[in-house]
Amino acid sequence: MALRPLSAAALALFVALGAAACAPADEDTSTSASASSSSSAEACAAGALPTLKSGTLTIGTDKPAYEPWFSGDDPTNGKGYESAVAYAVAEKLGYAKDKVSWVTVPFNSAIAPGKKSFDFDVNQVSISDERKNAVDFSSGYYDVRQAIIALKSSPAAKAKSVADLKGYKIGAQVGTTSLDVVQNVIKPTAKPSIYQKNDLAKAALKNGQVDAIVVDLPTAFYITGAEITDAAVVGQFENTVGTPEQFGLVLDKGSALTSCVTSATTALSKDGTFAKIEQQWLSEATNAPVLK
Repeated sequence: MALRPLSAAALALFVALGAAACAPADEDTSTSASASSSSSAEACAAGALPTLKSGTLTIGTDKPAYEPWFSGDDPTNGKGYESAVAYAVAEKLGYAKDKVSWVTVPFNSAIAPGKKSFDFDVNQVSISDERKNAVDFSSGYYDVRQAIIALKSSPAAKAKSVADLKGYKIGAQVGTTSLDVVQNVIKPTAKPSIYQKNDLAKAALKNGQVDAIVVDLPTAFYITGAEITDAAVVGQFENTVGTPEQFGLVLDKGSALTSCVTSATTALSKDGTFAKIEQQWLSEATNAPVLK
């Protein structure tokens, strides 16, 4: 028996019904946002991140671990600004102190390309676009300025401006913002002396091999107050760009932990935790003339 063709009206109704059945349901934006938030929370579940060692947060830093960032060359004791910051971040991520493990990582290795031996590294590493090509950073945990120190007996100690420093031999650690300041802000007439570690720069200063060295401001106060007491903080340098220089936690490039660690550092900054830690460990590092 031959099938009768559909009438035009029936065909139109059939098409309309089919379109309605296939049309996507209106998206519930509140449900979608809630699901996204829930997914994010699950990704950062307390104490259950995809760390190098399951259930343990591995943190890297250099050795020796300098004052005032650490105390007694022992990052595990929670004393010193960066040790306290590291444990605050660990706690925020759900890792108690006994679930934190420390590894020694030289400064230059921490910021170089390649697989890392840590989940994050804390070692006075300034965030920069250039370094972001090789590693990930958390949001900043400390706004920092660079400073210059010289022996009190040196003419360099009497400098009142950046221009006053140009004629002196100045040293700094390789790969640091301190060296950037020497090369791009001071621009001395003599070639800068570059050292693998600050210990070597300090020894050069004590031995008269350089007239002055550049380090971050809190370290400058510690060096002159406890290590080279016949040296003085000549002054600090202005931030030369709109965004202040900040230290950030270093992570492997593309690390699955970057967003969670950044959420933790941002929260600790907003709730005043970092400010309290800074007040405890870095409160003296504020009074130094600004060299312009």
